[in-house]
Amino acid sequence: MRIAALDLGSNSFHLIVVEAHADGTFLPLAREKEMLRLGGLVAATGRIGEEAQEAAVATVRRMKHVAEAQGADEFVALGTAALREAADGGQLVDRLADEAGVDVKIIDGVREAQLVFRAIRASVLIEPAPALAADLGGGSLEVMVGDRSGLSFATSLHLGVGRLTAELVESDPPSKKDRSRLTARVASQLEPVMEEIGELGPKLLIGSSGTFVALAKMAVALRDGQAPDVVNQLSVPAEDFAALTKKIFEITAAERAKMPGCDARRAELVPAGAVVLGQLMAMSGLQAMTISEWALREGIVLDAIGQHDRAELLDDPRALRRTSVLSLCRRSNWRQGHAQQVARQAVALFDATVDLHQLGAEDRELLELGALLHDIGEHISRSDHDRHTAYLIENGGLRGFSPDEIRILSVLGRYHLRGTPKASGSDAFAALSADDRRRAVALVALLRVADALDSAHAGLVSGLRRLPTEAGAVHLLAYVHGDAELERWMVRRKGELLEKTFGVELVLQVEAIGRGDFDLAEAEGAGLG
Repeated sequence: MRIAALDLGSNSFHLIVVEAHADGTFLPLAREKEMLRLGGLVAATGRIGEEAQEAAVATVRRMKHVAEAQGADEFVALGTAALREAADGGQLVDRLADEAGVDVKIIDGVREAQLVFRAIRASVLIEPAPALAADLGGGSLEVMVGDRSGLSFATSLHLGVGRLTAELVESDPPSKKDRSRLTARVASQLEPVMEEIGELGPKLLIGSSGTFVALAKMAVALRDGQAPDVVNQLSVPAEDFAALTKKIFEITAAERAKMPGCDARRAELVPAGAVVLGQLMAMSGLQAMTISEWALREGIVLDAIGQHDRAELLDDPRALRRTSVLSLCRRSNWRQGHAQQVARQAVALFDATVDLHQLGAEDRELLELGALLHDIGEHISRSDHDRHTAYLIENGGLRGFSPDEIRILSVLGRYHLRGTPKASGSDAFAALSADDRRRAVALVALLRVADALDSAHAGLVSGLRRLPTEAGAVHLLAYVHGDAELERWMVRRKGELLEKTFGVELVLQVEAIGRGDFDLAEAEGAGLG
């Protein structure tokens, strides 16, 4: 079953479309985000206004089309602080139903907190427990305490960064008076809540949603010189946040937007977020924040899955295989974004080169799942992670696979980086039949090129096409946003096995596009999505 969840937040609207499985897990298929900043408008005027309503309707209409293109069976849309507080929030809800065909349910802050915490406990290891969790949006701050078994406390405060910025920040960079006003407002609302929370004895601070994620990336980048690609389960100490806070109050929004890790669209909001974070740490006595990349939209998905009987989600008998692979990926603290990007490119390459490898649907599935698994050995060590990946695949308790299929997946993990599989060796490849060895080598060749196409782990390649060319050559056109010189160089280097295996010359051409320019529908129609 495919479920689309739409979070109509005060800062931004978020869509996620997932493939849901019977064990409660899911695989993201598509994500969309649009920064509309409704919370600031509502804080300043009490209304969303006609112009912002038009933008909201257009955004939701587009996101519905994305969900429909992904084959969503169910669409759940929830509105939060800005919509529930705006004088014209009900009017916008009616317009979304009439003009975009989407029924939106407005939820209160406590329900929002419950859904967020459901996502957090599925995303982050809550240890030591209990955890104080905070979800910072544009209109509100949800504060929760709980552990793996559930919530013991939840409340919602009018401390969203959009609201605070619109009401209290008058200068750029923020003045001492701006900072004093922010601190006083946050402290006055947090103090009574934190007194009650103190009795529950939280031992871990977890932050979720865009502003906290941005602050964590910026703090690490300020310390190390480079923003991390993945921040889920990342713990950032208070002293790093303190150094960042000092920096961002000294520079303008335009200068903050250029800082590594800062989403330019949040540059105006991060000072208010830094004050909220500082007060949370000071009042709780917790000296680090752990980041959860999952928040309300993932909570909506998990809640929707829970509303279905297990039998409703078992329409694919092979789902057990994907569920088992994703479980091993999560246990191995995988780089989810990179793995999924490589999987998409691997499947695109498979579809584009069927005339060369002549493999079938089961091989295509193994390639996709092997791509999801290919870097899990980094959980043990970045050095020789290819060998560690092979070990984890062979010993990870994967369900629904034959022994030979496990061996092929192991070979994909072992040789995706370097080396040539040899029948005389002592690893999984040697135990395969001659036909399975041929299949495995072909899949490894495709995986290496797919991996090379995301060498920077930045998701620069939006799509691929195989261009018509003379026999003896494979000419690929990659649509990229950003500088893909590293990917171009790595494809030349890692494409040698593909050239040798299929007896062709591999040529890669890149074409720069904007993020929204690639015609995904057209590409998928050609089998290259």
